Amino acid sequence: MTRPRADLDVSSVLLDPAARPGDDPLRWAELFGDDRPVVVEIGSGKGLFLANAAAKRPGLGFFGIEIARKYARLAAERAVKAGLTNVRLWPGDAGHLMARRVVAASLREVHVYFPDPWWKKRHKKRRVFNETLVGSIARALEPEGELHVATDVEEYHGVIRELMAVDIRFVEIDVPPLGEPESDHDYLTNFERKYRIEGRPVHRSSYRRVAETLIA
Repeated sequence: MTRPRADLDVSSVLLDPAARPGDDPLRWAELFGDDRPVVVEIGSGKGLFLANAAAKRPGLGFFGIEIARKYARLAAERAVKAGLTNVRLWPGDAGHLMARRVVAASLREVHVYFPDPWWKKRHKKRRVFNETLVGSIARALEPEGELHVATDVEEYHGVIRELMAVDIRFVEIDVPPLGEPESDHDYLTNFERKYRIEGRPVHRSSYRRVAETLIA
């Protein structure tokens, strides 16, 4: 298993929640140094998606939220090693951050890839993708902003699609078909790489935030 490198300075990427206590709104211009559009990934893991996407789209700011501090550190290290200046990592709870600290209509995209399915029935209430999160995402996305979701768990994907289908603030949009991966840059996350190598199906869906004026 990859271990964090204590000798690598990641302070430019890995944020310290203790230095930003309370529920003050996050100011993207302060974090990224300009007014570039911002993309959030909920549950960044080891940061494969963030690194790939940030390298391909340098004009955007990529903000990863990862509750496991070790993984947040590894994701930050990946960004630093790649020389990426448009990535920031927040080690903390995505539900609280999205509900309390992300400014309304301030995000271009939100990505949620392979969230923990919490298999046991009594634990399913811990799933990150729930009605509350959908509401937070709807508030945080700018008009025409997009939400992208992927999971290897068909049942969980069904729950997600049901939640999204009843929310009139979103419309489902087409997802490009998965091509044959040629390198690590063709995978969304480490989980997707593992699952596709094992031959497991990956369930994906995408949604667009409807402008308020279009909601009847």
